[in-house]
Amino acid sequence: MKKQVLFIHGGGDDGYGEDAKLAASLQKELGDDYEITYPQMPSIDDSPDFGWLKQIEEEISRLKDGAFWVGHSLGASMLLKYLSENKVQKKAAGIFLIAPPFWHGKEEWKQGLKLQKDFAENLPKAFPIFVYYCLDDEVVPQDQFATYKQQMPWATFREIESGGHQLDNNLTPVSTDIKSL
Repeated sequence: MKKQVLFIHGGGDDGYGEDAKLAASLQKELGDDYEITYPQMPSIDDSPDFGWLKQIEEEISRLKDGAFWVGHSLGASMLLKYLSENKVQKKAAGIFLIAPPFWHGKEEWKQGLKLQKDFAENLPKAFPIFVYYCLDDEVVPQDQFATYKQQMPWATFREIESGGHQLDNNLTPVSTDIKSL
């Protein structure tokens, strides 16, 4: 039986299309023993979270216990938001967050994306969390990665020298950690 991997893409004008290269890289690195689910996330303008939290809940509900949950950029931050604000019935083998932004500011559109002040206390501690960040990320500033390190000291943090926000479309570090579990 194949191991399940849920991959939540990033945002932007074509986040789904751009991150398809990341999902393909992860599938290639993991091989045939793994099956990646790569749903296209909604863009509901009148929803504070663009409809992503409901979609993440639906996608997780379809998984078996022991699946791997991966998110990139907006997808990673929304996966964290979902996990910190909901009682999750499924058990993950691990959570893998690639270049998650730490939303802040007073802009109206950001309010539904922000984590609660005590978000880290509400995250499930039963499964490992990995966070990846390229030092040359041109989208998410390094201080946001540092904020996650400070808030979630029990998580595993991987600093990657180069690869930008898209990690040069190479998720070998993520696949290595998935295979280690």
